[in-house]
Amino acid sequence: MTDRKILDSVRDLVPVIRQRAERAERERTIPEQTIRELTATGVFRMLQPREFGGYESSPVEFFEVVRLIAAACPSTGWVTSIFGTHAWQLALFPAPAQHDIWSDTPDALIATSYLPSGTLTPVEGGVELSGRWGFSSGCEHADWVMVGALAPGVDGAADDHLTLLVPRSDFRIDDVWRSVGLAGTGSHDVLLDKTFVPAHRIHDAERHNAGDTGADAETPALYRLPFTSVLPGGVAAPVIGAAQGAYAAFVERMRGRADDSAVAVRLACAASEIDAAILQLERNLSEQLRYAEAGEDIPLELRLRARRDQVRATERAVEAVESLFRIAGGRAARTPDVLERHWRDVHTGSLHLANAAERALANFGRGELGATVEDRIL
Repeated sequence: MTDRKILDSVRDLVPVIRQRAERAERERTIPEQTIRELTATGVFRMLQPREFGGYESSPVEFFEVVRLIAAACPSTGWVTSIFGTHAWQLALFPAPAQHDIWSDTPDALIATSYLPSGTLTPVEGGVELSGRWGFSSGCEHADWVMVGALAPGVDGAADDHLTLLVPRSDFRIDDVWRSVGLAGTGSHDVLLDKTFVPAHRIHDAERHNAGDTGADAETPALYRLPFTSVLPGGVAAPVIGAAQGAYAAFVERMRGRADDSAVAVRLACAASEIDAAILQLERNLSEQLRYAEAGEDIPLELRLRARRDQVRATERAVEAVESLFRIAGGRAARTPDVLERHWRDVHTGSLHLANAAERALANFGRGELGATVEDRIL
């Protein structure tokens, strides 16, 4: 299946996804039927290795599909992006872990909770995990979950932030997700109690970003990209898509006010902000892919710029929706309404740690001023 066919299949689903947006919010989860229909389009496999039935698409193409879905229902776009980018990360794990998940179930879905909030204990053959992990979007639909934990670094170095794979049979879900925005993502807590995780189901994203990817000449360029270009892009894309949906709803609502210069100016500014967000993200991903395809290291300057533009993309999306919401009139404040839902959703999506701007912007600024930037999340 080609990227264009996937995009077309998803576009056919957009009307029904939009119709179910209110239901997703009310039930605090994506309808199971929507997950099945999206699975059938192949969108969750776009960043998955061909060896396991995936399409190894460019993240540029994948995020285009995510934005399309998020414009109709931001919660559905968010969960789609999460599942798709997690397939990309699984491709970074040792081969046995990939076989564990995809050999029998190529459509397996993976949720995450990256914050290292649990307790890791080394045991023979792997580790034992216990604890509670929050904000695991889509976990009710997931076959596996990736959770974060800290392990002592080598030779007294700072702790390594690891990601560990756990099957659905080994974790419990605590239904706690009640939020002002992205309510349909079902981002509940997951709980583990002395769960064994074999060594081959452990990944160190920081070492991957530092260049220790374990890649060889046969590794596709897609999996040479920095973790912090793909995964943060995955939480920026649905926010931008939500802004596109708000913009489209605003245009439809204001068609009779073309002579109102305040409306026209706000509309132009919002459109420019959204376009800038998309174009910068696509430029950076495309340039990084070119380096990866040539077998070359991705320059630090480009990595810093990519993070700068990713957090600014989220800020731009929020600013665009905020600007339109302020002149949309009292109707926009009524529930349910597309504008008020998307307004709440973009603000909530912007709270994700990967969308926090100050750290990424400060790193870029330091690099521009000639300082050494040693942040391990680059």
